[in-house]
Amino acid sequence: MKKLQRLLSLTALMALFTFGAMAQTASLEGEVKGEDGKPLKDALIKLERKDIKGSYKVKTNKKGQWFHAGLPLGTYDIMCEVEGKVVDTVKGVRTRLGDPLPVNFDLSKMAAQRKAMEQAASTGQVTEEMSREMTKEQKEALEKATKERAAALAKNKELNDAFNAGMENLKTKNFPASIEAFDKAAGIDPKQVVIWANKAEAHVGFAGTKTGDEQIAELNKGMEAYGKALELKPDDAGMHNNYALALAKAKKYPEAQAELDKAAQLDAPNAGRYYYNLGAILTNVNQLEPASIAFKKAIEADPNYADAHYQYGLYLFSKATITPDGKTVPVAGTTEAFQKYLELKPDGQFADAAKGMLQATGAAVQTEYKNPNAPAAKKSTTKKK
Repeated sequence: MKKLQRLLSLTALMALFTFGAMAQTASLEGEVKGEDGKPLKDALIKLERKDIKGSYKVKTNKKGQWFHAGLPLGTYDIMCEVEGKVVDTVKGVRTRLGDPLPVNFDLSKMAAQRKAMEQAASTGQVTEEMSREMTKEQKEALEKATKERAAALAKNKELNDAFNAGMENLKTKNFPASIEAFDKAAGIDPKQVVIWANKAEAHVGFAGTKTGDEQIAELNKGMEAYGKALELKPDDAGMHNNYALALAKAKKYPEAQAELDKAAQLDAPNAGRYYYNLGAILTNVNQLEPASIAFKKAIEADPNYADAHYQYGLYLFSKATITPDGKTVPVAGTTEAFQKYLELKPDGQFADAAKGMLQATGAAVQTEYKNPNAPAAKKSTTKKK
């Protein structure tokens, strides 16, 4: 009898412990709506216990619902994570006995609030309703964003004013004032390619008004600016072309050739123009041999580049010899170059000069050249009676 009583007492005690343990757990549930207002599937709900260390996870079902049972009584921070990013958090949730405590997340409301906050930050205007709903942290964040926007606007105005001043002075060839303005703009935002490119042009232009060491100093500054621009945009063919022209003016011909090669590789359809530009610069400084190579490359890149044929013809004509009886003997390719120019540009700016060169070499000059690119004449459709 005593053994039976002890067994009953032990059973009752175990039941009491079991009931006590069961009574100390709780449940949480909720639903998650996406930014479009529809139920969000597979949102990750993280439950972090704050009074005693503990961590739990559960995902939403296709209806956007989540449920977690068997949670120890305590205080939790509940986070909603979407695509690896926590998008909302509810802090200090205290679990309770009995029915599950609902904790919902509506990301559409959050999106609307975020848009309103962004608009408020951009305009500096906050409605009374928004102010009442904002937390202290949100108000502080808005105030910070408003100040940052005001500072950014002031900086942009200062930058635009400096850049525009640089461009205006560049147009009027007031190179010192232009350089000063571009220096100011570069100090405000050194990541703007257009600032460095125009600053380089201003230095190269200023070099054209100088001689000797002063000219070299300005050219070096221009080339340095082109270098910074190309660091920011290395695939700009036009920039490589302009840099090459500056290098040629500084008599750095191999470097100029290398830059023109880059430009031609980056922009093959305009390779002829790049090489022609180099040839023209070299001709102007009496570097006829490297100029001839540039004109030849221009022709190779674009066989229909008429001006390149003419300039190459001038180079070849300079190699002609004079016989004792005063007859001009041109080297091979001279007459062909001038004839090709006249074929491509019979009315071009060098047409008369090309004809004169052909006459000087004793070659026959056609009385009429037809532009190969001219549209064909339309045949008459009128029938003879």
